[in-house]
Amino acid sequence: MKPRDFVLWGMTFVIFVLTTYLVYQRELLAVNGRVVLLELAPVDPRSLMQGDYMQLRYALADDIAASTGLERGFVVVRLDSNNVARFVRVYDPATPLAANEVLLPFRGSNQWDMQIGSKSYFMQEGHAEYYDDAKYGEMRLSDSGTIMLVGLRDEHFNLLGPPK
Repeated sequence: MKPRDFVLWGMTFVIFVLTTYLVYQRELLAVNGRVVLLELAPVDPRSLMQGDYMQLRYALADDIAASTGLERGFVVVRLDSNNVARFVRVYDPATPLAANEVLLPFRGSNQWDMQIGSKSYFMQEGHAEYYDDAKYGEMRLSDSGTIMLVGLRDEHFNLLGPPK
């Protein structure tokens, strides 16, 4: 085997291992992450359903945009008994978190550009009607601050999707 082939196989192996590790981390987050529900805010109805995905905007984005001029950082949210996140303040390391408060990462410059979680929810083709009643985005939050959208819930906190 030529040295060049050895390097190519080595790089392929490294990429495979790193990709597998990242997928494994996301799977662990989906199973073990802390449940945080973010209330969905209205979006332009023409862009709500576009093919096989739903455009998302979070009500929390308005509170964050009104409270900070930062383009990225963390906000403190309080979780109620249903794990619905309510804005408390922009994070200040000098102020400790209460027991029912968590940090959520954000980035963006205004309420329409504010990204807290995923901006869209992809669904199987032909299943859009199952998600019409979406009121909350179900996120999973890791201890390190990684946040991932795992589903949508209705006003009664039922997980939406096709029957199983």
